[in-house]
Amino acid sequence: MKILIVNAILYTSETHEIKKVSSIKDTMIYDLCLAFKNSGHEVTLFAADDYKPVANEEYPFEIYWAKTKLTKLFPANVLPYCPSIKKLLKSRNFDLVITSEVFSLLSFMAVRNARCKVVVWQELAKHNNIMHKIPSKLWYGIIARMFYGKVTVVARSEKAKKFISKYCKNVSDKIIDHGVNLEKFSPRTKKENFFIIPSQLIARKQIDLSIRAFADFVNDGNDYNLYIFGEGEEHNNLQALAQSCGIKDRVKFFGKVPHETLKEYLAKAQAMLIYTRKDNNLVSVVESIACGTPVITTTVPYNAAYISKYQLGIADDEWCERDLDEIVNNNDIYVNNCLKYRDELSDNRRVEQFMELI
Repeated sequence: MKILIVNAILYTSETHEIKKVSSIKDTMIYDLCLAFKNSGHEVTLFAADDYKPVANEEYPFEIYWAKTKLTKLFPANVLPYCPSIKKLLKSRNFDLVITSEVFSLLSFMAVRNARCKVVVWQELAKHNNIMHKIPSKLWYGIIARMFYGKVTVVARSEKAKKFISKYCKNVSDKIIDHGVNLEKFSPRTKKENFFIIPSQLIARKQIDLSIRAFADFVNDGNDYNLYIFGEGEEHNNLQALAQSCGIKDRVKFFGKVPHETLKEYLAKAQAMLIYTRKDNNLVSVVESIACGTPVITTTVPYNAAYISKYQLGIADDEWCERDLDEIVNNNDIYVNNCLKYRDELSDNRRVEQFMELI
């Protein structure tokens, strides 16, 4: 099949000034496109050129880098507007279009202009906060009801399915979550004495709460370390917190490292720690499970549902040092659960699910 995957935003940017990266080959959508290609499909990825890497990369499938327009009104990191998608859809004979989000100008243009089946892959499970949620409520309440009636919508979580079912009629019973390229991850059953936090060091990630829980854990006499990977405005505050908690020597800040390095540490960790107050599906959760590493998280990320269901770690909005004890004392059980579940998270499985859907 000739498949167009519309995913303009390749990675998260907290600001309208999108920080350039050297490669996009570690992004979730790149690996999904690769899985479609390896399954024998002809794939084109539609992406905003604001996310084009600084290095000259070669790709095994086509990437259509689209110019974003009217960026002051439609920021490229929030609601990109790329009018060239109309020309692309009219000039190519695609068999399938997979586009991200109902509340999206690109999805709307795909629905209106595609001459083939369109599947909308919905991640959001609540209204966008921009302008007191008014644009979001108008979009879902009017545009979605009027123009998405015959379009297949598939959610990436149970929360997203419940939300979008209020506005779209043709919502699939199937859930298709983010996947992962399992060939990039080597799971380990024997873990080392440290926990890991791969994250932006920003306020909403609430890494301070993870540090405090870890401090209570090690102050009980546990010989463990905490490794934090990432950069952000909270870096100095978090370092100061570790010192004030008396665990400066136990908490190591690595900054931003290559993905290959991060994967090595992720596979060796006792667990990955998350205390976020605002996130959707976290790719880091999928990668941690692919490494056979359990996850301790709040119930905020949508992935928390299957973490609890399949005992891939602990999902609790007020997790604490007792949960760290639980993971350490029963690490073999949680690791084995992750190893059993990891195949379900593969991108190859995602391709099968999309094909079953259509």
